[in-house]
Amino acid sequence: MTFITIPKNHPRAKSLKVRETISQSFSDGVVVSSGLIAHGRGEAFDYILGEKTLPVTMTAIRAAVAELLLYKSVISVNGNVAALQCKNIITLANLTNSQIEINLFYRTEHRIQKIHELFKKYTDNNILGTDKKYLVKIPELQSLRRFADKRGIIKSDVVFIPLEDGDRAESLVNIGKRVLTVDLNPLSRTSKMSNITIVDNIMRAIPVMILECRKMKQLPINDLKKILSDFDNENQLNLILDHISTRLISLSNK
Repeated sequence: MTFITIPKNHPRAKSLKVRETISQSFSDGVVVSSGLIAHGRGEAFDYILGEKTLPVTMTAIRAAVAELLLYKSVISVNGNVAALQCKNIITLANLTNSQIEINLFYRTEHRIQKIHELFKKYTDNNILGTDKKYLVKIPELQSLRRFADKRGIIKSDVVFIPLEDGDRAESLVNIGKRVLTVDLNPLSRTSKMSNITIVDNIMRAIPVMILECRKMKQLPINDLKKILSDFDNENQLNLILDHISTRLISLSNK
């Protein structure tokens, strides 16, 4: 695959750099072709949102961070997440004392190895989901995502599943896990099934979560619990849809 040098003054330089990153990760075997399609779909929703983290989204970010800080948590990563936010996922995991677990729909030993190698470039922490002897099956799921590490997701209270499909979100909820996600589509099954949905681009959401985590780590436990108890995911998604509706009407009137 041929890659280009992106001019710094290009109006969509950031977006193009992200495309190059995920394209390179496809060539490297970290991302699969369906991951490229999913990324493009996400870009379309980001245009509609206005390509910025909305003020209302900060409520979800703070609730998600509170949950990660309060309870035994695992950050579940797929190819796209690894390609786009590997270093930041490690930072977030360290700040929240969360484990990192690889979970893939298109699971092959080659991809698992590639993603594992990518994370091990930046951390000595154990990356779960790689050793078959610790993998068990999650009920209801029929795809290869049904395998979860009994040291990680199976033992956790909370699973953070950015850029994930709805059936896995639903199955995790059904086995008693609290599910957090990052998803640019407020209408997706993942967004609706999760307990906390951050409707934002993962390139913005994870860095903001890190910033909020550094602030919130000093808060008393009761304050964190209050942030969490005040959050309503259904209301959050409705507010996002209101924003989209208002923005599209405004754009159509220009």
